[in-house]
Amino acid sequence: MSAAADKSKAAVSPADRSSSELQADIEKTRTDLRATLDAIEFRLNVPKQARHAAHRMKSRITRFQAANPVAFAAVAAGAAALVVTAGVLGYRSAARR
Repeated sequence: MSAAADKSKAAVSPADRSSSELQADIEKTRTDLRATLDAIEFRLNVPKQARHAAHRMKSRITRFQAANPVAFAAVAAGAAALVVTAGVLGYRSAARR
């Protein structure tokens, strides 16, 4: 909607508008408000943000795995080796105490 249309709409008093026009404006305002509140709730809901981030990460990993299976296997093997090494070093460090 153009700025001129907004101004002409604002210049018309509610008494001069039809019931259906007023109802349409009310519904549009409710829809806009609902979308705004949903966006605010999404930003402030930390568990929902964490689930959303985990889903995005899972999707990226799945796409990477499909596009580069050899690279994915190498990264997975490296990550497994890192976890095993950290576990062994942690165990040895704890055993010395």
